[in-house]
Amino acid sequence: MSLDLNNKSILITGGTGSFGKKFVEMVYARFPHINRLVIFSRDELKQFEMSQVFPHSRYNSIRYFIGDVRDGQRFKRACEGIDIIVHAAAMKQVPAAEYNPMECIKTNILGAENIINAALDCGVKDVVALSTDKAAAPINLYGATKLCSDKLFVAANNMKGKRDIRFSVVRYGNVIGSRGSVVPFFMKKRKEGVLPITHPEMTRFNISLEEGVELVFHALEHHWGGEIFVPKIPSYVITDMAEAIGPDCRQEVVGVRPGEKLHEEMITETDSLSTVELDKYYVILPAIPPTWTTEDFLKAHGGKMVKEGFKYNSGTNEEWLSVEQLREEIRQHVDPAFSV
Repeated sequence: MSLDLNNKSILITGGTGSFGKKFVEMVYARFPHINRLVIFSRDELKQFEMSQVFPHSRYNSIRYFIGDVRDGQRFKRACEGIDIIVHAAAMKQVPAAEYNPMECIKTNILGAENIINAALDCGVKDVVALSTDKAAAPINLYGATKLCSDKLFVAANNMKGKRDIRFSVVRYGNVIGSRGSVVPFFMKKRKEGVLPITHPEMTRFNISLEEGVELVFHALEHHWGGEIFVPKIPSYVITDMAEAIGPDCRQEVVGVRPGEKLHEEMITETDSLSTVELDKYYVILPAIPPTWTTEDFLKAHGGKMVKEGFKYNSGTNEEWLSVEQLREEIRQHVDPAFSV
């Protein structure tokens, strides 16, 4: 089976974000005969700006739909005739979530419930929700709400009845160059000659927007419902990223921020009991598969169960990016003209 989105109607929540823009770009490049591609978000300015890049005059199947995932009725109206939902909307800034907890809960948890209900009511066939490494063993509210969201989407497969619909999740780490991430922050701060470092031993996973979109494509092609797909991606040390961007800058340790981990984790030791390793991905299988077993999954997809006690942590990862590799990542995925 190979993925074919031609003649499908797709809705992406949070579609004006970094991921949404790359998703739209790659969908049109690969599937030029999309029936409809709905950009669902609440910011009319971002929608206007995005419509200058993807105008209806050139992309006649694109639609810009103002709405908030918190508003279940509005979202249900947007889902009429939709085949596939990609859920990328989230309140994701850790400090803002800590200071405004109920706002984070309304968007990330109640919003997820609204998406599930609308998908069940409107005849949607496939739902893939974006998660985060912060949802594994969370220590901040953002991670906790995304863990709840993941659980809701996994459990939704047990509520579908006879409907032909599958809900799955993709989980990955920091996207290089995305808004609010460390790369644009360091590139701005290097003009001052000082780069603030939270902790010299801090590590993070690294993934590009293209790789994130490919993971969603993979999930749409292969999911049975209830899986959490996790890509095999490299790690980097935060001081190496600082060196890559500002080799002449002084690194100033400012301390770990509230709700921040030294090392991110995407698969916990407990998750290992239900995790399958494939060639490019890990898959955390649902504790209660709706209509299939682990043996069914292994027979169909190959792979093997990971060893008991396995965990996927950015600090103990087997693949690492060097300073020069980080510079190449920045040139390839953030700024082609980047130099030091």
